[in-house]
Amino acid sequence: MLNSSSRAGHHEQQPGGYRAFMPAPLPPPDLEINDKLQMLLSEADRAIGRLDGAIALVPDPDQFVFMYVRREAVLSSQIEGTHASLMDVLEYEALTEQAEARVDVKEIVNYIAAMEHGLTRLKTLPLGRRLMCEVHALLMKGVRGGEPHKTPGEFRRSQNWIGGASPSTARFVPPPPEKVGDCFSDLERFLHDDSNIPSLIKIGLAHAQFETIHPFLDGNGRTGRLLISFWLVERQILRRPLLYPSLFFKEHRDAYVDRLQEIRDKGAWEDWLSFFLDGIAQVANEATARALDIVQLREKDRDQVVNHLGRRAGLGMALLNNLFMLPVVQLKGVEKILGVTAPTASALVNRMTDIGILEEITGKERNRVFVYRAYMNLFPGSLERS
Repeated sequence: MLNSSSRAGHHEQQPGGYRAFMPAPLPPPDLEINDKLQMLLSEADRAIGRLDGAIALVPDPDQFVFMYVRREAVLSSQIEGTHASLMDVLEYEALTEQAEARVDVKEIVNYIAAMEHGLTRLKTLPLGRRLMCEVHALLMKGVRGGEPHKTPGEFRRSQNWIGGASPSTARFVPPPPEKVGDCFSDLERFLHDDSNIPSLIKIGLAHAQFETIHPFLDGNGRTGRLLISFWLVERQILRRPLLYPSLFFKEHRDAYVDRLQEIRDKGAWEDWLSFFLDGIAQVANEATARALDIVQLREKDRDQVVNHLGRRAGLGMALLNNLFMLPVVQLKGVEKILGVTAPTASALVNRMTDIGILEEITGKERNRVFVYRAYMNLFPGSLERS
């Protein structure tokens, strides 16, 4: 096996007196897909297959995608220190005054916009520098790290680093700015070559390489995790974009950071890939369980509406269907969704609260907010602020 410098890259002395890391092009020349990695790869592939099958059972998969995109946005942002929860984001989208002013919510809303933009652009644009720069510009728009001097949407033109007060004391210093373009071009070639490397192995390597290049001054963690989602969609590994690893990365944040650094320090690609594939399998299995839970909840609450709402059952069913897309609502939102008057919306929401489908969460007489709690509870890990 080659030593770490030739496996992962090497350090180069810089004029400022520090050393920056120059990643070697992918793939590592002696990458060993040993028995352990092969077992983890097989389990991850099976888990993805089960998820793809389970999604076919969900009556409206786009509703499931809607919530999973938001959950991923929350979790990926929380890894980087954002404190808002999924509930905060959904309240913001329900246009409550309390949530509108939250800066950390804006960061997550940007992430959602960036992800949706990237998924749309993949239909006409290959996954590469242009797409990732467009995504980064949306991600950083109007939030911390989005100041003009930090060049959102553009590769950095100055040195960045991770840990420490300066590059000289940092835990890790990415390649100097003049080398970022070439490093990223190598990554693009790897992503789109016709090698026989299994797809999940390839994106595991590519994500780690992206984080090592650190092409932007800020937002690299979130953008690099979006790269995983975009790759899985581009390669049609799933029919729907429902495999998001940030829950696993958040729950194992220290290991996530350490495994990435061990690639640079020791050339420990296989250890990173073991961690990555285990995470992919876990999040795929978790998403499969959620899909089946949603089918059961939908059937149970449809019966509740039919059995208890009488002549309002038709409107109740229409509202229930929308709650799987927008599980936090205000009365004005219900009026708009259903095209009904304020008294009709109020009577319907009160009745659905009585039978336990909706829960009022503000305690106010006016501008009340209601949540479909049973549905929200199916998305653990993102309901609490970090």
